Amino acid sequence: MMHNVYFKDIFQKRLAMQLSRFTDYTLRVLFYVATNDSRLATLSEIAEYYDISIEHLRKVVHALSKSGYLDTYRGKNGGIKLAKATSDINLADIVAQSEGQQPLINCGQQMCRLTGFCSLQSALAEAQKSFVSVLEQYTLADLLEKPEMRQELINTK
Repeated sequence: MMHNVYFKDIFQKRLAMQLSRFTDYTLRVLFYVATNDSRLATLSEIAEYYDISIEHLRKVVHALSKSGYLDTYRGKNGGIKLAKATSDINLADIVAQSEGQQPLINCGQQMCRLTGFCSLQSALAEAQKSFVSVLEQYTLADLLEKPEMRQELINTK
């Protein structure tokens, strides 16, 4: 009966899905680079601005570059800049690339006595579809519309 109490507590609190730290950092990098678009941004300044490990950011920037969202330049005067217009960077695409496109629960990976009878997987698939549908409505440009946010992101070195 201990399991019933545990699940009851979870559902009463209405815990939400949580994106990974990698996705969080991905969005932060995009915000920073998009706002400081008059010059190349560097990993060290982004790491300092957000107080994030430069090693974590290196992985994020590599993935964004590989996906075509960032252009990277090596060398003394190197740095990063957006490879696309902010209006062409869709939030659902960014989250899908950072998080992957796996179902919230994959019942096919393990044996379960409820296979063929359980409706949990379809309910979660419906929730995930709704989540993605909302994200599809936003671009990076939309997320940077607030002047206060843009001003806070401008590097004043």
